[in-house]
Amino acid sequence: MAVLSRLASGLALCLGLVSAQSTDCTGINAVSPKCASSETTFQRDVFYVGGRWIDNDYTSGNVTADQLYVEKLTPAGGVTQDKPLVFFHGGAVSGVQWLNTPDGRKGFASYFLDQGYIVYLLDHTGAGRSSQEDTTDYTLWNSTTVEGLVSGFTAPELNPTYPQAVLHTQWPGTGQKGDPYFTAFSKWVIPFTENWAYGETSMRASGCALLELLGPSYLISHSSGAQYPIVISNDCPQYVAGNINLEHSTQPFWNYGTTLNSGSDFRLWGLANTYLSYDPPVSNYTELNKTWVGNDTLASRRCYLQAEPARQLPNITSVPYLCLTGEASVHATYDHCVIEFLEQAGGSPTWIKMADRNIHGNGHFSMLELNNLEIAAVVHEWIQEQEGNSDSSSSGSSSGSPSSWPWAVICFFDPTLPECS
Repeated sequence: MAVLSRLASGLALCLGLVSAQSTDCTGINAVSPKCASSETTFQRDVFYVGGRWIDNDYTSGNVTADQLYVEKLTPAGGVTQDKPLVFFHGGAVSGVQWLNTPDGRKGFASYFLDQGYIVYLLDHTGAGRSSQEDTTDYTLWNSTTVEGLVSGFTAPELNPTYPQAVLHTQWPGTGQKGDPYFTAFSKWVIPFTENWAYGETSMRASGCALLELLGPSYLISHSSGAQYPIVISNDCPQYVAGNINLEHSTQPFWNYGTTLNSGSDFRLWGLANTYLSYDPPVSNYTELNKTWVGNDTLASRRCYLQAEPARQLPNITSVPYLCLTGEASVHATYDHCVIEFLEQAGGSPTWIKMADRNIHGNGHFSMLELNNLEIAAVVHEWIQEQEGNSDSSSSGSSSGSPSSWPWAVICFFDPTLPECS
């Protein structure tokens, strides 16, 4: 009877696998126990790094503040890379953005686990599983609307506010309300702290505390998450093997509006909202002299840079720096400003425009788009070059204005550009 029972169990398992193969396992349907995971097998450990006890106004004791959630993923197939990767998510989301995509495909974390890296996923202080009881300092901001997700990230081509938006093709599904993949993505959005200076202060302390435990690591960030590797590179550059940015939201001194000559002062220390170690040193950001450079067009925004002679940022520029920009993202219009600022400050950053690698159609959340693993491969290649494991060289431009987009399309929207004459 025991043998028959085992045979019956095996038959049931086989039938279950057949059923799983015929089940729709895309998007939210993949939650079914009949669906196999698209993610790489790993071992997981969870930690909280940094933090301190503070008095609480509403109780008679202390509460913990500034703690940083850290999720360690170790590839089940074994570690083959010398240095780990630490991932910093963008604003309004959490570390989940590095896992499987909204339509259920393999994400960045799994790709790099497949390459033999240990992967660390963070939830920034004040976000996700690093939410704070210190609600006085970590005031929350409802960061974006569903409509804002559509116009800014998932379907900017429908109502383009910049010329390159019409080139967007890589978001899975329609990118609009009613599409199941868009619905899944919209549920990732969470509030985060609007106290940018306080968030940076806690992340630079907890971030360096983490890297002191890990040793030299590659930091990979997206969007506003890029401000944290900047301040960490400023404070403990000896632990940063490389600063890798998927569309850095560290535009110097300024947040751009959607119309010409619009925006607001931000990141008053240049690339950050808090102190940076300039040479010659400054005690206050008001000592920094800045000036507008270039003409403001919707295809290529003018830059707020230091007035010459520019102060240097020796700690930050000692760290190898990479930025990757999608062909159809709004960042195609102003990522060059960060590159130019870093060059002014003594750095030699690398800027790879994905179209130069024949990777086309990407918006701002490229790690979730249909060709996400192609982009991950570019990051892996760059890391291997830094480690001396590859003879290939980057074909991306190191600086300058956008060069690889179809100018026939761009000139239709902005015929005043020099390239359109």
